[in-house]
Amino acid sequence: MQFAKRLQPLQFNVFAEMDRAKAVARSAGREIIDLSLGSSDLPAQAHVIEAIAQSLYDQSTHGYLLFHGTLAFRQAAANWYEQKFGISVDPESEVLPLIGSQEGTAHLPLALLDPGDFALLLDPGYPSHAGGVYLAGGQIYPMPLLAENDFLPVFTDIPTPVLAQSRMMVLSYPHNPTAAIAPLSFFQEAVVFCQQHNLVLVHDFPYVDLVFAESQDWGLGIEKNLSQYPIPSTQSPVPSILQADPDKSVSIEFFTLSKSYNMGGFRIGYAIGNAQLINALRQVKAAVDFNQYRGILNGAIAALAGPQAGVTDSVNIFRKRRDAFINALHSIGWQVPTPKATMYIWAKLPSPWNQNSVEFCTQLVKQTGVAASPGAGFGKSGEGYVRFALVHEPPLLETAVQRIAEFL
Repeated sequence: MQFAKRLQPLQFNVFAEMDRAKAVARSAGREIIDLSLGSSDLPAQAHVIEAIAQSLYDQSTHGYLLFHGTLAFRQAAANWYEQKFGISVDPESEVLPLIGSQEGTAHLPLALLDPGDFALLLDPGYPSHAGGVYLAGGQIYPMPLLAENDFLPVFTDIPTPVLAQSRMMVLSYPHNPTAAIAPLSFFQEAVVFCQQHNLVLVHDFPYVDLVFAESQDWGLGIEKNLSQYPIPSTQSPVPSILQADPDKSVSIEFFTLSKSYNMGGFRIGYAIGNAQLINALRQVKAAVDFNQYRGILNGAIAALAGPQAGVTDSVNIFRKRRDAFINALHSIGWQVPTPKATMYIWAKLPSPWNQNSVEFCTQLVKQTGVAASPGAGFGKSGEGYVRFALVHEPPLLETAVQRIAEFL
């Protein structure tokens, strides 16, 4: 059989590679401590589950769900944004339900790119950002993220010929995999840059709530910049791209309930932003699928509009895990910075592994059962790093570090 050439750049996937390595280790009798996948082990809240459970008995929820049937969910999403960021959102034209934010970042290039057009992507970055560009026949210009630049891209480094062929830029802060954060001033710079160069600005925003420090502790000017906007007291300590682009002139943002509300398996998220971009993505989505089961949207409404104590509890749990894992790494002599957000540790590999992260992770799981994600799987600039996901309780995380110490 002959397959499309567009599949060629998709042959290597960091998660698929580690899945194979874990399977080999299990077959050899290894007990796996899986820190390779950012899938929360925490449960969705009881009121969310109850909303979904009650929907099962309503036969009106059993049929296809088209766009106009999602209005209640879109209203809940718009209200959530207004309360969190002080941004007014039209639920009819500026919100689109998605099967997680990954669907949005993967499908939007189909609406924006013609073959040969460039997308400007973070390097390292989340793999689906690149996958969507390749499926659309586009080219990728990687914007390197370096520790000396606080893992923020330098827009002035992008070559002029590339900019002339570019149609979109994808950002994502708090960032996976580096756990970096970005101030509002950076987003304001990005908006102006994209306006000047006729680029669509895409912001993938799954970790908005997984933030550990108070805003005054950031040291990046966020609290100063946020004061320019009428944000309620429930504001997020990290900014939305729409706060830098309140007119939604060039921007679209993707949010998922997978992280804040531990609903990863329910596959529910949404796009929010420029009405033309929302409509274009809606056209692509209409050619691919309808929507999720209505009961899942009812659960998502309960999550967004209901009690938020569960979000706070989850953040506190991940903070404790972060501290336990960092302290354990430091105790074995592996010095890594303490992240202020996300559920990840981005660790610079020690010698002799600092130029072969894939081999490090492959051998680590083979010899110890501890699975991590190689930095190279997130892009060329990720080489020399490894990402650990904090998806287990502190005692098991500390056991993982003990095994890592023996391996090193």
